[in-house]
Amino acid sequence: MTFDTVLVANRGEIACRIIRTLRECGIRSIAVYSDADRDALHVSLADAAVRLGGAAPADSYLNIAAVLAAAARTGAQAIHPGYGFLSENQAFAQACADAGIVFIGPSVHALNVMGDKIRSKNHVAGYGVPIIPGVAEAGLSNEQLIAAAVDVGYPMLIKPSAGGGGKGMHVVERAEDLPASLETARRVALSAFGDDTLLLERLVATPRHIEVQVLADNHGAVIHLGERECSLQRRHQKVIEEAPSPLLDEATRSRIGEAACAAASSVGYSGAGTVEFLVSAAAPDEFFFMEMNTRLQVEHPVTELVTGLDLVDWQLRIAAGEPLTVAQRDICLTGHAIEARVYAENPERGFLPTTGTVLQLHEATGDGVRVDSSLTLGLAIASHYDPMLAKVIAWAPTRLEALNRLDRALADTVVLGVQTNTEYLRLLLADADVRVGRLDTGLIERKLPGLTFQGADEQVLAAAALFLHGRAVARALAESDLSDANGVWTRPSGWRAGSPRPVRYSLGVSATESVEVQVVGEPGAASVSIGGGPAKEAGLVRVGDGAFSVDYDGQTRTFAIEQSGTRMYLGADGFSFELRHRSRAEQLAEHLASRGRVPGAVSPDVRSPMPGTVIAVHAATGDVVTAGQTILVVEAMKMEHKLVAATAGRVTVNLKTGDLVSLDQIVATVTTQEADKEGSA
Repeated sequence: MTFDTVLVANRGEIACRIIRTLRECGIRSIAVYSDADRDALHVSLADAAVRLGGAAPADSYLNIAAVLAAAARTGAQAIHPGYGFLSENQAFAQACADAGIVFIGPSVHALNVMGDKIRSKNHVAGYGVPIIPGVAEAGLSNEQLIAAAVDVGYPMLIKPSAGGGGKGMHVVERAEDLPASLETARRVALSAFGDDTLLLERLVATPRHIEVQVLADNHGAVIHLGERECSLQRRHQKVIEEAPSPLLDEATRSRIGEAACAAASSVGYSGAGTVEFLVSAAAPDEFFFMEMNTRLQVEHPVTELVTGLDLVDWQLRIAAGEPLTVAQRDICLTGHAIEARVYAENPERGFLPTTGTVLQLHEATGDGVRVDSSLTLGLAIASHYDPMLAKVIAWAPTRLEALNRLDRALADTVVLGVQTNTEYLRLLLADADVRVGRLDTGLIERKLPGLTFQGADEQVLAAAALFLHGRAVARALAESDLSDANGVWTRPSGWRAGSPRPVRYSLGVSATESVEVQVVGEPGAASVSIGGGPAKEAGLVRVGDGAFSVDYDGQTRTFAIEQSGTRMYLGADGFSFELRHRSRAEQLAEHLASRGRVPGAVSPDVRSPMPGTVIAVHAATGDVVTAGQTILVVEAMKMEHKLVAATAGRVTVNLKTGDLVSLDQIVATVTTQEADKEGSA
């Protein structure tokens, strides 16, 4: 059996990656899309595309009926689910079977057993696979879990039985914190996976997350393709992955691979899958089964680069009934590969998700560099889906060379118009412990407070002001009277009889802070004063498409610069900066609003630190609130954020559940009792 048409039931970079292999195999590809993804890259890459529905996942990518209708309409013989969405959905796999369409993944039985953490742990334990001590029983209430926790011991980990990706997982250090943590974990699990079943596990000290890639055909053959190190995580979400692990020796690699194959064989697994283990850094020869991901993993490219195998190609072959033509003895891990996930998020704001439109894009190329991406110029990044935009992967003969190559690739990456975590990734790669492979799943949380992100220094501010100045000069010349040959009276150069008058640009560096930059002269040769400081010589010249070289105080640096409305974006060496050009009207309004405020007083405004959707409103206009009380909850890209009152007083709220909010939007205002008294006097 062979396929001539395959539908890809996913979006983003994984849909693009699958479509590329389908094209290489000569198989017609069908993309599906939501209204939010009408202009997405995967839509244009496919041979044909079908609209599923609205932007919400439930109306599109999770709509089983719509996906199957698209397959029937286009004559697709098989569906590749990618990862996330329907990839581990038993009902979807069964619906495909009922419709006579091949689900490119394991059987419904395998999905059923391995899709539940409690069931899978109890199952593989009977096949000699080591598991972590804990409580893994379905149907336990919070009270029963609290009672059972006494035997588990602290610290412990709460995990939703369904789902994955670290969502709903909570570390509990003390018994008194367990009840509240269980309530939160149940709510998140029910919202994310439709199942609030929880399990408890003993927390392994200095754990390392090691996962093994397996391939199994429909004829009983099962092999493993070595392991991946996925210990660099933040809040249980993987950030950087590599293959092979710098921890394991050959003997342990063989043993953990055999355990992974045993787990896969125990459910008659078919296709590509990943068996995840915890390994203590203190005892690297000891490992414990965590779960099996019955799908392709985000980090599969590092395995492909060290084995030379295309996992999507093998998924297609196996689903079509072909036997494996590679044996375990044929698998050889060559060199080292490392992957970094590029997210639409702002590390300086607690990694809150960001939105925007891609105004400028440059993705790394070169020997040993691979980029799996969904980015295109003009792409609108909304808050409906996971914030991962791309994966940058590097291969080299040695781990150190791969680290350096990945760092260089990230430095060459430019994404302007939406804030990304690229600078954070480079800081992690430069960490001394990461360089030598001394990793564990808590490393990022420990290191994060010490990471220093680049701010908008004087050179950045000078470049931004000169860029604005250049646009103002060009606009003035275009609008000037043709009889004014020299443009003296219309060019905003600051020229006047006597000493020049500086042109002022107010640049917002945060929601509440701004810096005034004064410019005298032409953009290419000017005098610039920042924040009232001394004037310094500066100049800005275009050196490429969207690239500008700025000379400031004797220092030269090249930036990628773009502007969209009042927002300005500058990028260099993998770092990016977002500034706001504040108009005179905005400055005046803020000045008037602050006139009656006591210097040093807490701002009465409650702002949203991220764009998203209001999912809960806990206070109404006129309510009296206390400092720290939750007023609203905003959700974006699978993340919830509570917006709290900074001070006590009477609140004004003008939003309701379902409303959209933008970055730094004022969502509520708290009037203190003193202000109330002054207003009524």
